[in-house]
Amino acid sequence: MNQHGRVLFVTGTSTDVGKTIVTSALAAAADEAGLGVGVCKPAQTGVGAGEPGDLAIVAHLAGVTDIVECARYPEPLAPETAAHRAGLPVLDLTTVVEAVAALTSMHELTIVEGAGGVMVRLGDDLTALDVASAVGADALVVVAPGLGALNHAELTVDALRASGIRPAGLVIGSWPPDPDLATRCNRTDLPRLTGVPVVGVVPEGAGLLAPDRFRGAASTWFDRDFLATLHARPLAGDLTADQPIEGVHA
Repeated sequence: MNQHGRVLFVTGTSTDVGKTIVTSALAAAADEAGLGVGVCKPAQTGVGAGEPGDLAIVAHLAGVTDIVECARYPEPLAPETAAHRAGLPVLDLTTVVEAVAALTSMHELTIVEGAGGVMVRLGDDLTALDVASAVGADALVVVAPGLGALNHAELTVDALRASGIRPAGLVIGSWPPDPDLATRCNRTDLPRLTGVPVVGVVPEGAGLLAPDRFRGAASTWFDRDFLATLHARPLAGDLTADQPIEGVHA
């Protein structure tokens, strides 16, 4: 895809791991750094016409105004299944590519938020991997903090690499105020086992903050070196899983 700005695909190891809040935080941090930001949601499910979806949360928390939703389905299911059940057209790749291209022509950073994990069907035989590849995006993987995170993260990272997509970093989507043993161990083991650095840790309940407090804190949840690389390709830069991460507050 011919593009002027960069594209970052925010995916998750599963549903309800914090993708929308991470998308909001990244958009807020990029905006604070002076980058123009657009956000695309290829497929929104579980909300009806006229109801606020994930992009409404992003707009509210991050203050981003250039947001594009490509398809919407009322039932909270995988987009392909939700489309068929509702008798609505399934999402096609061309629609997403054109929407992202329009955003990248105007903004330095375009964030594309997926639905669920990388293998969730967004349309007929269309996965998040297909979208990320078609728009030339690196992937930011949002992971849960607790038990099971290691397996899910390794599987997701392996799938991205097998598709030729660069995993730019891991973000723990909801860090609890009193982490248990598994959560504390995962903070160390995630980069060791995946080979991908943890570049962000978002505190539990961040999405409940007032917008001004959210925007003021967002950049502190990400590694400073990672945020600096948003200005230039490649996104992951020289970060490695073994590199000390500064500026990330757990």
